[in-house]
Amino acid sequence: MPDMALSLDNVSFAYRGKPVIDRLSLTVNQGEFVSLVGPSGSGKSTIFKLVAGLLEPDGGTIRLAEGGRPGPGHVGYMPQRDCLMPWRTVVANAAVALEARGIAPRVARTQAAEHLAEFGLAQVAEAFPHELSGGMRQRVAFLRTALGGQDLLLLDEPFGALDALTRSGMQEWLLDLWSRLRKTVLFITHDAEEAVFLSDRVYTLTGRPVQGAAEVIVDLPRPRRYDVVTTPEFQAKRAVLLSHLRGVAS
Repeated sequence: MPDMALSLDNVSFAYRGKPVIDRLSLTVNQGEFVSLVGPSGSGKSTIFKLVAGLLEPDGGTIRLAEGGRPGPGHVGYMPQRDCLMPWRTVVANAAVALEARGIAPRVARTQAAEHLAEFGLAQVAEAFPHELSGGMRQRVAFLRTALGGQDLLLLDEPFGALDALTRSGMQEWLLDLWSRLRKTVLFITHDAEEAVFLSDRVYTLTGRPVQGAAEVIVDLPRPRRYDVVTTPEFQAKRAVLLSHLRGVAS
């Protein structure tokens, strides 16, 4: 059996007395790319905050690899907004994750600079966030997350604000990078096509409060390029996922 990177076992959480998650269980295996899909307000970002240790569950158990528990620094968490510091350059923004690990700023920037080319950022090392496109800002944010050193990365709808053409290019870029880094990714999206294209498995959150996660296994071959979305096999997986989402909305 594959090694477990994350498990939620009968997890419940209420916000100001209103149940948001009710006895939810799901798993992510090491090296997998798994997506969470559901309508706005379905608890996806709350799940991320629970896994990151920013919130405490009211019931149930969350476990990381080798029995670890959620807490600061145990997972890499990239929120919806890139949260780049406007007064820092690209390399300085990326170095924040290393500085948070106790590395001296000058050394952190030198180490961050060694990864810029891999992330397509070598030519903008000294640029400031306002000088970058949306896609480039997301690359910086992802580099910062990856430099945190954690094996499990939580990516909360990182491409949601991008135009369609930039988004498809960033999806291919992310898959290429993931295949090289061999990280475990849990990814939030509203987009069924994006979820199928990126993922090994997709969980559709069901019920309000969330009471279950319907699983779709995406056994399409890797590596993937965006032209796979036109194939009958891809469309069949997308149709299954959409049927789950229609069930959630009804």
